[in-house]
Amino acid sequence: MHNPDTGAALTPWTILFSGLRTQPGEASLQATPDWLQGRTVFGGLQAAVALRAMRTLVPDVPLRTLQGTFLAPVPEGTMTATARVLRTGKSATHVEARIVDGETTLALLVGVFGAPRASTVSVTPRQPAVESPKPLEFGYIPGVMPAFTQHFKVRFLRGGLPYSGATQTDTVLDLSLRDSGPATEGHVLAMADFIPPIALSHLKTPAPGSTLTWMIELLAGRYDGLSLEHWRVDAHMPVAQDGYTSQSLMVWGPGGEPIAMSRQSMVVFA
Repeated sequence: MHNPDTGAALTPWTILFSGLRTQPGEASLQATPDWLQGRTVFGGLQAAVALRAMRTLVPDVPLRTLQGTFLAPVPEGTMTATARVLRTGKSATHVEARIVDGETTLALLVGVFGAPRASTVSVTPRQPAVESPKPLEFGYIPGVMPAFTQHFKVRFLRGGLPYSGATQTDTVLDLSLRDSGPATEGHVLAMADFIPPIALSHLKTPAPGSTLTWMIELLAGRYDGLSLEHWRVDAHMPVAQDGYTSQSLMVWGPGGEPIAMSRQSMVVFA
């Protein structure tokens, strides 16, 4: 597959993961250059590989939450995640996964897998309408935009593009992934982690930014029936100070179904 805009060779998500190697408590993947985010592998890809390591230990129970901290860059090449069960209770299992380079931990994630439970409480989010008379097209610019963004087709329905000097604190994206699917929980992580820090849209010149911590709650049990076209991501930056920002978001499927909620703590180097 090639980027239709630049002609550069791309390895789609599903093809990339066809090369995944697993054994109990471990998953390894060869990360290609088109999945880099600056000098590190795209965070959504890191999380997905860590999750696949967890899945060797907890194969069938739905993932409810995933929490992670990104400690150091994960370079291009073989990426290995190791996992261990921390605790298994009556309905929930906590699993830790680390992306490692020898004895060095590069990323640390904890997943909570929970079986369905009977409850009288049921609240389902509803997707709000968004008016967008002139959506902004997000185009890949080599050397300016991270390489992994080539895998996505993006329109900004609300908010400003990175480095546009915008002042909004809310962003709404129409988001598609250049992949044949089927959709998986790993794709959900990729969709949720795509959005650039809203703080970058406040800048007028390029500057790096990165995620320190990430927490995501998955709201659906299955994803394989979903198209990878026209998802929606609604994001909000409630605070930014001292170079650190907080960003929350909601991920909606192509039919407006609630898929995930997320919050990230980020740093912007400008």
